[in-house]
Amino acid sequence: MSALRLLSSAAKRAPSALSLQKRGYAEVSDKIKLSLVLPHQAIFTSEDVVQVNIAAASGDMGILANHVPSIEPLRPGVVEVIESGNSSKKWFVSGGFANVHPGNKLTINVVEGAPLESFSPEAVRTNLQEVLRVAAGNGSEEDKLEARIEADVYEALQHALSSK
Repeated sequence: MSALRLLSSAAKRAPSALSLQKRGYAEVSDKIKLSLVLPHQAIFTSEDVVQVNIAAASGDMGILANHVPSIEPLRPGVVEVIESGNSSKKWFVSGGFANVHPGNKLTINVVEGAPLESFSPEAVRTNLQEVLRVAAGNGSEEDKLEARIEADVYEALQHALSSK
């Protein structure tokens, strides 16, 4: 008997052994426990929030209670935390990982992050112009690649500031 037929016949004999959890939509009263941490600081530590919006590598996504467990790499962008009463806090992060755990838990680990309002649009524009000049210059390939990475972060930050 092939392994697939063996597995399916075992599943037919013992349906309670392979019970699946039923998922549904999040209720308004449902909360997700958020931990948002940087290497040197914990911004949120298992705090109840309504929703978290992240800039995942696969696209922007919102996370509510009862979200399917997943691991998402983060690209440079905004992490928005919506608390009770629809108050919102936004941080710009340079990258990291978001882990959605069973039981309405979300852990976000980021390399660098700061409140979005702490950035100056003028300083971001100036720094972006400088790193683009380095990326297009006559420096070493390593310097050009490093400048291109910085430019990607500044461009994402500039976009976040323009859509506040």
